[in-house]
Amino acid sequence: MTGVVVSLGSWVRRRAEAARGRTADSGMTAIEFVLLTPVLFFMIFATVQFALYFFADHVAQAAAQAGARKARATADEQPGAWRGEARDAVDSYIRQLGPQLVLSPDVQTVQPEQHTVGVEISARIPTVFPGLDLTVHARSVGPVERFVKEGGN
Repeated sequence: MTGVVVSLGSWVRRRAEAARGRTADSGMTAIEFVLLTPVLFFMIFATVQFALYFFADHVAQAAAQAGARKARATADEQPGAWRGEARDAVDSYIRQLGPQLVLSPDVQTVQPEQHTVGVEISARIPTVFPGLDLTVHARSVGPVERFVKEGGN
């Protein structure tokens, strides 16, 4: 530990002397720049990838919720047609919010229980790093809305 403190102290001393005009280590700044630039670029690209992933996740979740809303509203009045309408609602949402962000979405309609319907989405997202394969998953399920006339069953 003392070796680290001594080398840190000597490094600070060398940097202070260089700042005062002494050029004992005149190429040190260039070497530091060469070594730190890739780290800086990696951090920038990682931040961009993080933002892409979470925005795509939010788009997929919003599309799943839109599809589930459509499925819940139409499943009681149109027993077989709600699946197509839910998929259309999901596709419309993805086209509006992120057509280049949510790539090749796999949309599945689900009916886990008798009076429950929903939508499940799985999709790839673009990546900044070559060879990285990221996917997002979203699921939204809710009870079927049933409209009953007043005083009726």
